[in-house]
Amino acid sequence: MIDLCRANDIPVFERNFSLVDTYSADEAFLTGTFGAQTPVGSIDGRQIGTGQMGPMTERLRALYKDLIARENA
Repeated sequence: MIDLCRANDIPVFERNFSLVDTYSADEAFLTGTFGAQTPVGSIDGRQIGTGQMGPMTERLRALYKDLIARENA
């Protein structure tokens, strides 16, 4: 995900974020070695953004899908 962001000029930061930082996020997602991007609607019962998948998560999902398609072609 980090490499994908950097390759597409999407700012990415590797650091520990506090819970206070996450509460004010416009959107959030989880990812791991499996590569999927799972939207996060709330943290500790607090809604993140609209509570739905945001435009950045949608963009990253599309970029990841395209990357996988190119690698498997």
